[in-house]
Amino acid sequence: MKQSHNNIRPLFISLSVLLFLPLTGCWSSHEIEEQSLGIGLAFDKAKPSSIEKKLNEQGGGYSKKDRITATYQFITPQVASSTTKQSGPEQKSYLNVSETGDSFHQMVRELSLRSEQPVTAHHLKVVVIGEDLAKSYKLEQLLNQNFRESEVRPSCLVLISKGRASNTLETKKDGEIPAFRLAGIVENAYRTTRILPPMSHIKVESKIKSGSSFLIQKVLSADGQVKFAGAAVIDGKTHKMTGFLNEEELEGVTWITGKGKGGVVKSFDKETGQLIVYEIESMKSSIVPRVKGDNISFDVNIESVGRLSENWVVSGDTFKNEFLKKAEKSSEKEVKRLVRNVVEKMQKEYQVDVAGFGNRLRIEHPKVWKKVKKDWDQTFSETPINYDVKLTINDYGASDGSKK
Repeated sequence: MKQSHNNIRPLFISLSVLLFLPLTGCWSSHEIEEQSLGIGLAFDKAKPSSIEKKLNEQGGGYSKKDRITATYQFITPQVASSTTKQSGPEQKSYLNVSETGDSFHQMVRELSLRSEQPVTAHHLKVVVIGEDLAKSYKLEQLLNQNFRESEVRPSCLVLISKGRASNTLETKKDGEIPAFRLAGIVENAYRTTRILPPMSHIKVESKIKSGSSFLIQKVLSADGQVKFAGAAVIDGKTHKMTGFLNEEELEGVTWITGKGKGGVVKSFDKETGQLIVYEIESMKSSIVPRVKGDNISFDVNIESVGRLSENWVVSGDTFKNEFLKKAEKSSEKEVKRLVRNVVEKMQKEYQVDVAGFGNRLRIEHPKVWKKVKKDWDQTFSETPINYDVKLTINDYGASDGSKK
């Protein structure tokens, strides 16, 4: 019996050590209060900041080429604590720091020479790329270090700006954090057809590898405010930005893909010229490839159910089936216009497929796709596209009636 107790004692001690080890924490960790949390990042063509120039004049430079200016947005312990203690028109909830050079990794490491807090990218929400840079370099060159960096989450959003990207990381509103603002606007897709589904790092990397052309949300900035306005067209062969779609053209793409969650269609009554607004409750679309020999064409079938949300046609009974049919036809005509305009832009001006036509051909006719995929954008630009739009009004609003 005594022998048994002697055997159990070492085992008990070993188990106790194993149980208490996790309670000691990570021996090599950094406390969150001691770190600068990177939440936003902007890439622009090189334009050294005044601080950089002054530091360089004092011998703070190193061997590099000034190609790119990266602007990092941080929430630091000092900023967080001072914001809670003070308030005022000049008090910001964030800190922007710019670094100019030719290596993204080297630039972020240079920040370690300017701040006592180590930089972490675990909480990075958004990367904004300036249009000049997006036209000059391949996207995989600009995002390569992010793709390789384990700290950057695959869900981090990618946007392209009209003008300098760093301006989108500024605000004049007290307490507002620009990176969070940009990430939050994406969530408004249920209100409008003019916001693309989130284009994250992992989606961008996948698109680049597939060789297909695609869209990235465009953002404007002015006086500390921003607006999502259309999309940047990324060429599948060059992987560079080739141009922009405006708000209405992006809306047309949303109708083709059927990926909209909500929004409105503004049209005008044919007889009176008065305003009619159709609010989308649901939408769906199917792209059907037609193959006859060497000839390819597509049928786009769009359906939506919604409500009459605004009506300026004051004469006549708006609840008569005859008027509702007119309102539906008026809204359908506008959707057809949006689709027709963006198809023409894709085929004639940019000669790229950014709406998924090639993907449907790949799925439904894989053998045909193998023959045409190499020069698909060129083939697509000469391919007939037919579209049918059917909108149904099932709700007249709450002002003067009820659902039938």
